[in-house]
Amino acid sequence: MTNWAELKMTDKAGRPDAKARGARRLSRLLAVQSTYQWLLSAEEPGAIEAFARESEDYASADRTYFEDCFYGVVRQSEDLRQRMRPALDRDLGLVSPVEHAILLLGCYELVQHPEVPYRVVINEAVELAKALGGNEGHRYINGVLDRLAPLCRPDELRA
Repeated sequence: MTNWAELKMTDKAGRPDAKARGARRLSRLLAVQSTYQWLLSAEEPGAIEAFARESEDYASADRTYFEDCFYGVVRQSEDLRQRMRPALDRDLGLVSPVEHAILLLGCYELVQHPEVPYRVVINEAVELAKALGGNEGHRYINGVLDRLAPLCRPDELRA
């Protein structure tokens, strides 16, 4: 099992990605790492959050946004999975845990954070998938969230 702390955003040369250092982006990174750990270990969310607080990224992150997203994903995970079902082409059990965590976060943001434009939600999820996921995982994330956005935010897409 991969330790979530090993999931770091890096550029193609393996260096820390300077563009990824924004507080909101770090919050998303921590939320994905924490969700990944929760999916694999079923640990108590409080213990996972405590582990996240020890991360070097935590001090620079938007901690309120991280906590909202991580705990929101955990609390609403079954509802989020149900919402995603029409946009998926396979069972979530066949999706890598990293991509599963990114999809849960992306769906949560689409549903619970209408102040974040849907294009930003999709772009951030794609960037996380490029940095953390498999070779073509970002394309899958993009496709699923692109199909999910009209279901979650029909008014925003019509505008």
